[in-house]
Amino acid sequence: MRHFVYKILAICILFGSILAGYYWWDYKTYLQSPLLSSETSRTIYVEQGANLTRLLHRLASEKIIEKPNYLLWHARIFANPHKLHIGEYQITSDDTPVSLLDKLLNGKVKLNSITLVEGWSFSQFMSVINKTTTLQHHLKELTDEKIMTKLGYEGIHPEGQFMPDTYRYPTGESDIVVLKQAYNAMQKYLLNKWPDRDVGLPFKSPYEALILASIVEKETGKASERKQIAGVFVKRLQVRMRLQTDPTIIYGMGERFKGNIKRKDLKRDSPYNTYKYYGLPPTPIAMPSREAIDAVLQPATGDALYFVSKGDGSHYFSSTLKEHNNAVIKYQLKGRKRPFSSYKKE
Repeated sequence: MRHFVYKILAICILFGSILAGYYWWDYKTYLQSPLLSSETSRTIYVEQGANLTRLLHRLASEKIIEKPNYLLWHARIFANPHKLHIGEYQITSDDTPVSLLDKLLNGKVKLNSITLVEGWSFSQFMSVINKTTTLQHHLKELTDEKIMTKLGYEGIHPEGQFMPDTYRYPTGESDIVVLKQAYNAMQKYLLNKWPDRDVGLPFKSPYEALILASIVEKETGKASERKQIAGVFVKRLQVRMRLQTDPTIIYGMGERFKGNIKRKDLKRDSPYNTYKYYGLPPTPIAMPSREAIDAVLQPATGDALYFVSKGDGSHYFSSTLKEHNNAVIKYQLKGRKRPFSSYKKE
């Protein structure tokens, strides 16, 4: 009888060992197996207050995972199952149950991106931000002044103060957070570059450099010419010539601009009328790129005081008014001589 009991016990132990070995093999195999077979990716959302047990069983019901208990065991043994981050998570064809669990417990949420383009105005920035559905909006329909106050920068004019770049953020992020990132990026870059500026530049502060950089950004059609264009404007400021740049006129006109600048617009009384007033306008006119800031702080040297568009994005640079007028006739008037407005020193 005792022999029979030992035999049964041995069989149970053997069977249990085989069963345990199978489950261990199945457990290890499953954790490293691809989650998706045919689909390239899927997105899941973890809500506030979500529980890992409920979440995994929901994913099982949605046919995203097959064996939620295996993942629960793994989380309880090797991780912190109570640490669950809210947000969107993307599952790709490379993901396994273990990598999904790693994403969930370490907050590796799916990031969206928003691109703010150099040369845009602040109103264009806000138009794109306000249309972005993956952001939480707290700044819609606020005036520029109230937006800056909401951001914590009360009294600061917004134009030019935000760095054009691509910003990544999780779904549900606040528009305030994204704008603060852009603002801080611009201030940090400008202040870091300011000490390395060339000697003798005609601006007293980083903000004045930012104003000129915004003009250079709007005038530049070919990236390789940024420093040359900056050099022309720097030279004009140094010899007290008016900047006479169309983008400042357009900015000052605001919604009145319909695609063309007329002679009366050049005579209009506006602090942004650089045909009428000397020096820089009171604020930037757009969001300058890093390259435009670099160009202004370290402009090309030379005698050029004029430039005219050649019609292909590039410019012809001149050091005398006579040469400039001939270039205007060649590139703008197609060789036809007729009266046109040129700078005349008073």
